[in-house]
Amino acid sequence: MKIKLDENLPARLASLLERMGHQVDTVADEGLTGKPDTDIWIAAQKEGRFLITQDLDFSDTRKFQPGTHPGLLLVRLHEPGANALLQHVGRAFQDNRRNHGPDASLCSPNTSFD
Repeated sequence: MKIKLDENLPARLASLLERMGHQVDTVADEGLTGKPDTDIWIAAQKEGRFLITQDLDFSDTRKFQPGTHPGLLLVRLHEPGANALLQHVGRAFQDNRRNHGPDASLCSPNTSFD
């Protein structure tokens, strides 16, 4: 899966997802750090990338309607921290790949990572 990681995610997440076989680009690597959300979104869409972020601005399903883009994962955890984030996102991608194959959509709007 082609993935773009937003600037608010730990760099270690890119390595984890790459080891799982995904193509990962980061906002920082592409010089998009500090750019408006619309720039990040447009870059992800042009590249056909699934965007992973913690930015609540991407939670508006009217603006980012499911099924109209390669994918969006908004990560919000009860226990914040880089290690918890790596664990939850890594597990979500592992479970998805095991259950649905490498090219399946990751989650529905009602998926929770509690």
